[in-house]
Amino acid sequence: MAGATAAKVRVLPYKDFLQPALQRRFATSGLVILVIAYLEALLLASWNSFLWAWFPLGPAGIRTFFLFICGVLIIILRIAQHHPGVRTTSSPFATFLDSLRSFNTLETILTYAISAWGFSQVYLWCVSEEAGLEYISYYHADRARLNEKAVFLTTHCVLVGVWHGIRHLAGDIDRLTYGIAKPQNADGNANADDGDSNTQLQKLAQKLPEIMVFTMTQALTSTTATMVVYSLFLRGFIWRTTMAFLRPIYNLPKTNMTPQTLPFSLAIILRCLWVSMLLTFVWTTANTAFSLFLVKNPLKNNKPLTSESKDPNGSLLNGLKAKKLSIKCFAMWELAYIARDFPDRRKAIYEDIDRKNGSMWSQVYKICIDTLKEIETRIDNYNKYGKPTVPTPDLITEQPKVPEKKRLTQTTPKEGDVFQPPSPRRGFMEAVERTVAQVATAPGQPSQLSPAAKKVVEYAKDELIKAQKQATGTEDTEGLAKDFATKFLESPFGWPFRQSYRRRIAKVVLGEPYGEPSLYANAAFALSGLAVKSLQEDKYGNVQRDVAGLVRTLTGLVRKIEKFKGEVGVHWTDTENKRESQEADEILEALRWSLRGLLEGFGVYAKELRLSLGDLRMAREAAGVEEPEGEMEMEMVYGRRFR
Repeated sequence: MAGATAAKVRVLPYKDFLQPALQRRFATSGLVILVIAYLEALLLASWNSFLWAWFPLGPAGIRTFFLFICGVLIIILRIAQHHPGVRTTSSPFATFLDSLRSFNTLETILTYAISAWGFSQVYLWCVSEEAGLEYISYYHADRARLNEKAVFLTTHCVLVGVWHGIRHLAGDIDRLTYGIAKPQNADGNANADDGDSNTQLQKLAQKLPEIMVFTMTQALTSTTATMVVYSLFLRGFIWRTTMAFLRPIYNLPKTNMTPQTLPFSLAIILRCLWVSMLLTFVWTTANTAFSLFLVKNPLKNNKPLTSESKDPNGSLLNGLKAKKLSIKCFAMWELAYIARDFPDRRKAIYEDIDRKNGSMWSQVYKICIDTLKEIETRIDNYNKYGKPTVPTPDLITEQPKVPEKKRLTQTTPKEGDVFQPPSPRRGFMEAVERTVAQVATAPGQPSQLSPAAKKVVEYAKDELIKAQKQATGTEDTEGLAKDFATKFLESPFGWPFRQSYRRRIAKVVLGEPYGEPSLYANAAFALSGLAVKSLQEDKYGNVQRDVAGLVRTLTGLVRKIEKFKGEVGVHWTDTENKRESQEADEILEALRWSLRGLLEGFGVYAKELRLSLGDLRMAREAAGVEEPEGEMEMEMVYGRRFR
């Protein structure tokens, strides 16, 4: 059998099949960048000679090589920092704080800045002498001077790189969105997007107009911002630094005085716009191509990646057990494809019963169920520890009486209702009262204030309240602060501090610091597909023993996620008040479709599977399936009447 055969051969790790596939996809992304670099090299050519302007083994090839390096730096950065899943921090500001402590932040900004600097040098090398963009110009015989136009263009490119590095981090461009192998009946176009090379190329071609619009917008914005930042903050520093660096080489003047006029001529502004467009187009296309090609489906020659292994099931198990999230996502995605499209591999899973640590099906079932139950565990932990619990008076138990100790000083009991909540202005006034009382009471004396001191305290409180009312028009300090905070959060500057409903749900359902919804969706589809197909293909009947537990697990998980979504309220900082969670809805949709498939396939065998009427009723409610009508159908299921 397959298990006995597997015991005699070495089981190759899943990454041995995944890494070659990822390398081919990286090469495809690099080829796209190479084509763009060659086209931009043609745009930068002087066209003095028709042959050498485009011939790859001449200046055009050299320009292409250096432009390709500028683009491939971004691809290398993506390889080093790519991750599956969304960031599950509570707010954008929390993400910013996490980024400050990460080396990836510095690496990202430096990579973009170096790429931009290299691009600027290639551009300055390609322009003609009539453009006047050389670093050193000569006047009065052989006297050299620094050309600020070239310095400004280089600074502009570097600042564009810094901006795009920050945008790269803020937009989480390093995220890879994995696909889901939906069942054939999940929707009308379930198999339209299988992630093959032709589909990915078509997607890239469809995104080109969007990339062009984004490129022009960024070029206009960045050029305007660079002119302001350079003239107000950076001009003197960059001029002195460049002079100090080039003075020993070109014998520049010893003075560091900046030129009297700014280098903002119409020609240099247009050139900055043009360079920004070329540079942004390379970066944006590189990121888009990488994000599309690296998440192609886990197939090779229309077969699962592990098909070439001597022990396909063992290699797939290694991927499902991997600790690295990206490898586990690919392996789970492949398992869902096998459950949907590959009968031979499904039969190999059913018939592999002699494997170490249990049959192949039992190990797959446990891994997928444990993956799905991670959501349930996180929700339970949040409900238990994530919310502050305030004991109600009815639940407070009476404490045993302890002998009262004799007080050294007498205390004055608080007058009025001690259970009355403080007024809105008490938060500020209590601090004033404590301060005035401490001043009015002599050290070592009882805490009781004298009548004169009481009058002083009351007078001070009244004067403070009057001053606040004249300044703000209200005595409600707490309400005034809350109104100010709300207005700030509604402004564009308050966006980083909003804790949206979607982020709060994703943080619990998906886990921290990243969570990938496709992992759980593919796990549900894989189990459901393997279970339903086992009716015709599992000759040993091992799968049917776990169907009842699978139905109950999926039902409980759907109910728990739905209940959790209803219980989590909108945070006070979330001014948009949108109760939407795309990631949780995506998982719920997969769980419901999986339940429907199980009910359709095993509904008539409910009695044999030991599924009670309550189990079926809850499963139908969770899956969104209507209850069966009439007693005849119940009789078909259970063989007896229920009244």
